Amino acid sequence: MNQTLFIARRGPAWDQLESLLASAGVRGVRRLQPDQVEQLGRLYRWVTSDFAYAQGHAFDPKLQAYLNRLVARAHAAVYRGSVESGRERLTHFFSRTFPQEFRRSFWYVATCIALTVCSAMLAYAIVAAHPDKAFALLPSEMVPAHIQKSLHDSNFAVKPEESAAMSALIITNNIKVSVVAFGGGMTLGILTAYIIIFNGLMLGGMGALFAHAGFGFDFWATVAPHGLIELTAIQISGAAGLLLAAAVIAPGRRHRGDALRENGRRAGTLIAGVAAMLCVAGTIEGFFSPLRFAPEIRIAVGALTGVAMLAYFSLAGTAKVTRAA
Repeated sequence: MNQTLFIARRGPAWDQLESLLASAGVRGVRRLQPDQVEQLGRLYRWVTSDFAYAQGHAFDPKLQAYLNRLVARAHAAVYRGSVESGRERLTHFFSRTFPQEFRRSFWYVATCIALTVCSAMLAYAIVAAHPDKAFALLPSEMVPAHIQKSLHDSNFAVKPEESAAMSALIITNNIKVSVVAFGGGMTLGILTAYIIIFNGLMLGGMGALFAHAGFGFDFWATVAPHGLIELTAIQISGAAGLLLAAAVIAPGRRHRGDALRENGRRAGTLIAGVAAMLCVAGTIEGFFSPLRFAPEIRIAVGALTGVAMLAYFSLAGTAKVTRAA
């Protein structure tokens, strides 16, 4: 194509890149939203190709010089983040990237929450009406001997010396569940839905089992301090799996490969945040939840973690960064 047609076709992309670079300012990609960062990378590749095309066809030297400067500016913005310290990247991830991606993927998270709530309610109703059916829903290892014994222990507590091992077991189990929920997206979301529903069935079944033994309030009080963090983390893992499934089932106007790469990056962001959440939840569950605090205190701690988490996912990363003068 000639130079006039080249500028007419490619000019809008250059303008978009100019706009993104102006938004990034001197601090680079840290000032951009996740979708803007993706767009910046894409436009950078395009303008690099345009510059090579302009050189190869001996277009106006002024046009070549403009594209050269644009490529240099975009390169600086894209790769400036590589000189950031690990602490800066970590802070930026948890203060902006992760909560922003959570909000962007909210409907996937909401779908997993709905599956969990419905399956938990179903299991609770079945076990409450027929307690003898509990072990048809719950694997025997989910109600081991020391937990069964605690059904008859008014303190409903785990021995302090067991808490470290319990914490490690809980963290490992929840990481496995999260990995399966995430990877299950490549089964068109079928395995993701299964593991989310299965988790809900276990939660509802256990709640009903302890309620039948007269310790329902103690059970929920023990679950409360860690439960909201843990369950939310698992729902986010499920959402990451559904993102992968959506890229395969409904890529929209994108090629499936492009959709998988884009949604894969988004899912990776969610899973990185989930790993941190599960470590926090497992530590609380192993060391704090089983202690002999009054149930009311444990419920209050659970409520505080819920409020803190709601505030984090609702507000973190929403403040606009003012441009440097």
